[in-house]
Amino acid sequence: MKKSVMFHNTYAVLAGVLGSLLVAGCSIPPREPAVPIADVARAMPLGIANARFFADGDPALMVAEGTRAAEREVAALGVAGQSTVRLPPASFLAVSGGGDNGAYGAGLMLGWTESGTRPEFKIVTGVSTGALIAPFAFLGPEYDNGLREVYTTIDPARVYSKRALTAALFNDAMASTAPLSELIAQYADEKMFAAIAREYRKGRLLLIGTTQLDAQRPAIWNIGAIAASGHPEGLELFRKILRASAAIPGAFEPVMIDIEIDGKKYQEMHVDGGAIAQLFLYPPSISMTSKGITSRARHAYVIRNARLDPDYGSSERRTISIAGRAINTMLAASGYNDVLRTYFVTQRDHVEYSLAYIGTDFVSAPKTGEFDPVYMRALFAYGYRQAKEGRSWHDKPPGLEDAR
Repeated sequence: MKKSVMFHNTYAVLAGVLGSLLVAGCSIPPREPAVPIADVARAMPLGIANARFFADGDPALMVAEGTRAAEREVAALGVAGQSTVRLPPASFLAVSGGGDNGAYGAGLMLGWTESGTRPEFKIVTGVSTGALIAPFAFLGPEYDNGLREVYTTIDPARVYSKRALTAALFNDAMASTAPLSELIAQYADEKMFAAIAREYRKGRLLLIGTTQLDAQRPAIWNIGAIAASGHPEGLELFRKILRASAAIPGAFEPVMIDIEIDGKKYQEMHVDGGAIAQLFLYPPSISMTSKGITSRARHAYVIRNARLDPDYGSSERRTISIAGRAINTMLAASGYNDVLRTYFVTQRDHVEYSLAYIGTDFVSAPKTGEFDPVYMRALFAYGYRQAKEGRSWHDKPPGLEDAR
């Protein structure tokens, strides 16, 4: 009996010591206080007033930015002061999320260049992997080689490093994106940043979407304004935004954005823009026919880095399998709904619409995991061929072709 009590007491002491060590050694990552709810709308990263907008916020703010962009375009074209100014047609590009399926959009951009029909875009938007493609697409064919390198040489080790299972309880994600941060810094360099600033001064806009998780609001980052500001921390913020837009909640660590309001320091937590919308063109609250928006012909190109047909698969009767399958189903439905929303907004505003997505004709070797380089190279080649041969674009989302 005494021996049993002794073992019990020893076990209790060891358990207590182990518990203390676990708590001490595995405390969650610290952060500054979140921006108070009353101040969310007036928080200005780096103090730049037009550095970002909230898609669900006051539409007048983005309309004003669009108006200023048109004024810069008029000045760049040398037609300022003329009694009648008719701006040339404007092309918009929206690139969606999709993880390693971004290889499709990357290949499409290069094939589009080869076809000789790729326009210069007035506005480029990107979410998640689409955010990583967007700066290359915005700056034009000169940056095609970099885009090819990123999406045909990448592998899991260049994107993330796994953490221990205890990260589920004591860290902010199951993987660190330090490798992705290094990859972003390699390509999103001072030269690229300066080129974005130059194009912003010509009236062009590069917009990246993230999710401000504390406030549960969709953030639209005005990268050109950040670049043109000349702020010494602008480039680092740009890199953070790109990483944040691809930060899949729970899987990849969130990105903390420092904010100062009335002399007090706060932090915003940003994750994948796809948590709210997997693609965007412009907020539906803005109409291209609204007062203050310049009249011109417009063409919207939308790249959905995913298939838009159901992905059939037999589901195991197991909790984690059912949950995973349900999440994938919700993401697929959300992506399709984003495509539909964008289509109906363009039809309302008399904007010509073209959609590209991964078709049922794409075949490759089975994926061995996320960011499988063999799969990504096959998908890149597929997107390239589709665009080069002029077979990539559809004037309606699937399911609406036969609508009356």
